[in-house]
Parts: sequence; structure tokens; C-alpha cells
Amino acid sequence: MNYFFHPEAKKELLEAINYYNECGSGLGYIFLEEVEATIDRVIKFPGTWSKLSKNTRQCLTRRFPYGIIYQEKDEGILIIAVMHLHREPGYWKKRVNHF
Repeated sequence: MNYFFHPEAKKELLEAINYYNECGSGLGYIFLEEVEATIDRVIKFPGTWSKLSKNTRQCLTRRFPYGIIYQEKDEGILIIAVMHLHREPGYWKKRVNHF
């Protein structure tokens, strides 16, 4: 199954990678590997993770305080947000119907 990012989710991912790379050498790349592993879990078991709404789910990363917010579409998994868990929780909702 394919996956693709909402433009704002891609921006969030890149910003988090840059932030973690500033925190420690290579930490951003470790973060990216964790996000990729989380997306792999979503692709393998898309209906397994916590529902946030009728069509939206969240899968948490294991080593960082982030959740991957996604929807299953005909063309693949749409990543709506790469969300830091300790920030504004519902900010991504405005993205759901606009993509």
C-alpha cells in the first residue's frame, strides 16, 4: 500500500527532523527512522490504531512523543499530521476535508 503526506504534515516532519538534529548529532535521522517504522505499522495494519474520528486514526511512535494522524484512502494512506503529543491536540482537524 502507498502513502502520501498532506503538505502541512510533510512540513511538520521536516521541521521535527531539523529540530532533533539541532538537539543532537544524527538525532533527527533517528526520529525519521522511527516515523518511517510507525508508517510501516500503519500500512500493515491500517484499521488497528486508535480512532480519532469516523475516518481518522492515530498511531504513536515508540521513542518520541509523536503520533501519526492518518486516513485510509482508495489511493493509499493519507498522513494528515505528524503531531507532537504535548501540543495543541486538535489542530489537524481543519486538514481533513481540505485535501
